[in-house]
Amino acid sequence: MATTADQASAKQADDINAARTRLFSLDALRGFDMFWIMGGEEIFHGMAKATGSPFWGAIANQFTHPDWNGFHLYDLIFPLFLFMAGVSTPFSVGRELEKGKTRRQLLLRVIKRAFILVLLGLVVNNGLKIMPVSEIRFPSVLGRIGIAYMFANIIYLYSTERWQMFWFGFFIIGYWLLLKFTSAPGFPMGDLTMKGNFASYVDRSILPGRLYLGIHDPEGLFSTIPAISTGILGILTGLLLKKGGVTQMRKVTTMAAVGIIFLILAQIWNLDFPINKNLWTSSFVLHVGGLSLLLMTLFYYIIDVKGYQKWAFYFRVIGMNSILIYISGHFIKWSYTTEGFFGWIGQLVGDPYNIVVMAICFVMVKWAFLYYLYTKKTFLRV
Repeated sequence: MATTADQASAKQADDINAARTRLFSLDALRGFDMFWIMGGEEIFHGMAKATGSPFWGAIANQFTHPDWNGFHLYDLIFPLFLFMAGVSTPFSVGRELEKGKTRRQLLLRVIKRAFILVLLGLVVNNGLKIMPVSEIRFPSVLGRIGIAYMFANIIYLYSTERWQMFWFGFFIIGYWLLLKFTSAPGFPMGDLTMKGNFASYVDRSILPGRLYLGIHDPEGLFSTIPAISTGILGILTGLLLKKGGVTQMRKVTTMAAVGIIFLILAQIWNLDFPINKNLWTSSFVLHVGGLSLLLMTLFYYIIDVKGYQKWAFYFRVIGMNSILIYISGHFIKWSYTTEGFFGWIGQLVGDPYNIVVMAICFVMVKWAFLYYLYTKKTFLRV
């Protein structure tokens, strides 16, 4: 039988191995992603309002969503997070496989995580209150992450890397063909308007409750199909980053090259199948996939290859509790706390830049809360 010393040594070896394989760049990039929706974007909206400058206005506009077709940088936040969930899979689920866990055990864990995320999404959408089913919004950001993550991980568990590449292409090509040769009743084939596209029609037909835009939901069920490919792309990236026998610089150049190729292909596909976050179109998958790869390349090169980690600590604190800070606004009135601690600073600054200063303070308050949890090693794990 193993002695206590043997068990301790084995645990220490596991901890060392986990430290060696952990991507510090992934935590930092996750934090960078979440920074923009925990209040970072309001700093730029505040600058636009305070200055009235077309320059700041153009930047602030990038932190909004287009009404339908098109792309703003704000559209990247959601798919980048899903992409990173995929990147972490080979380092988390893969490590459990290496330790001897069965695929069935991990499958149940993946399904459980998806179920929890769907439930959290319902809470974020509707709060903790009883209401008629017709008033409940079932689709959600967390729900889509959970469902897409689940299917991408099932594919990871039961298929080879080559088959994962196949499924990545299958979902986006299949989705394109479905929307190209179908439509809502009464609309011409291939109609991609909000009311006429087939994906929104399916959601209106089968989803209970209400849709976010009445006739369409940007996190609808049908358009989750191509989102699975976003998760798979993250898994394939994670496999590359974890792979032994490949130099770090080779990984950097591979990710950068694929990212650039995806951006070019997205623009070509955009001519026939517009880049559209609302429908999570196939061209959108390639576009945000390319940008995600380039960001992952940049962070990986600076942090994990060159070893410059200290500058990213601010983002890492956020990234270690990303789900918590996302849902916290539904349970904590951050604006009240910010006003209570820093309202006097806004008064001293006065119009028009007080809105910028208070937006910065708003983010500082949230970060201080996350830093406290970080020092206590308290993290919300789903």
